[in-house]
Amino acid sequence: MSSLFNRLRAQGLLLNQRALAIADNAFDWLFLREILIKSGLTPFNVVYKGDPMSVRFYALPEPQIELADGGVMRVQRKLHPVPLLLVPPLGVTTDTFDLLPRRSLVRYLAARGFRTYLVDWGTPERRHAHLGLKDYADAMMGEAIAAVREHSGVKDISLMGWCMGGLLCLLHTGLGGDRHIRNLITVASPIDLRGGGIVARAATALNTPARLVRKFTIFRLHNLAPIKLHAPGWLTTLAFKLTDPLASITTYWDLITRLWDREFVESYSTTADYLNNMLDYPGGVIQDLVVKMAVDNSLVAGQLELGGKLVRLDRIKANLLAYAGAGDSLVPPEIARRIVDIVASKDKQFRIAPGGHMGVILGAAAQEEVWAGAADWLVPRSKSRSRAAARPSQADADLRAARRQREADDPTL
Repeated sequence: MSSLFNRLRAQGLLLNQRALAIADNAFDWLFLREILIKSGLTPFNVVYKGDPMSVRFYALPEPQIELADGGVMRVQRKLHPVPLLLVPPLGVTTDTFDLLPRRSLVRYLAARGFRTYLVDWGTPERRHAHLGLKDYADAMMGEAIAAVREHSGVKDISLMGWCMGGLLCLLHTGLGGDRHIRNLITVASPIDLRGGGIVARAATALNTPARLVRKFTIFRLHNLAPIKLHAPGWLTTLAFKLTDPLASITTYWDLITRLWDREFVESYSTTADYLNNMLDYPGGVIQDLVVKMAVDNSLVAGQLELGGKLVRLDRIKANLLAYAGAGDSLVPPEIARRIVDIVASKDKQFRIAPGGHMGVILGAAAQEEVWAGAADWLVPRSKSRSRAAARPSQADADLRAARRQREADDPTL
């Protein structure tokens, strides 16, 4: 009888605690939602500022980081010689790779000992509508890589991009002018737009009418002023959510049933804020994607013309690791797989990881399946090619400054 009473008492206390937690979390979610958003919290320095693109460098001051599974990992103090530049897609905020403290790609890779840099594509406005693939893949990628080299003091570099970010890495490397891109990692990056999935079906449906228009009329999409095709951020958000409309509904139910769980509410609020605040898509990029990839499917043959320059993916000799999401309805494995057949790399791998288009890089399994896998693959491929001692760089100075500040803030360290 006593044990039954104790169990009932404990259950009552638990229900009371959850009721209080539900009331507290519901109030914050309704009236103070900004305090629930935990994205973009990893400290960084801006090492290059352009318009609209800039480059960030992440210097971790803490001795360890928390992981998605609740464990911790010590921050590796000895740095790998080759710096790593992360490239997000267009249309999303830079918080993509720093979404939550426990699920932050930049934090994880910096903790693994990589000099970690991130391209911030900025917030495109209507005045940026003229920007096309050449501006991003050639000019801006070139500026970002040059900034990393100047800051790190190292010429060789690794690139890692998700979706459109990976495609921009491939296009830049395929221009053939940079032999010091040592490693390339792509995650869910489209190559063959006849391979299946939502994007491929849309491209296939567009192909026949587009070719008829091209054959029998003088209309050309590239003759339109790019401002007419400039897509506002709300349209980017809508397009993304329409790829999985059921999930947009079920997540509200998840929130209601787990409103007592503060960590879940923070994760939900942060992800919802991210999805609801996507960015404008420049009209020039849309023109290039529709004509060169959706209609012509140029990359399936490994070539694409960009503003008078020829991208040839068979020029790529960098070590290549390509990922695809097993449940990706936008860029399924058959679309992403084609890249390993095209590049001239001797060291190349293709892997399928759990998750959909977003889950493969940001989901619960991504840290173990993709982040750790990519880091493990990079480590032996990021060694110095020279026995000479590396000269001190601004990256090293920034790291030391961050650690000194951390120690000043917490004398117990």
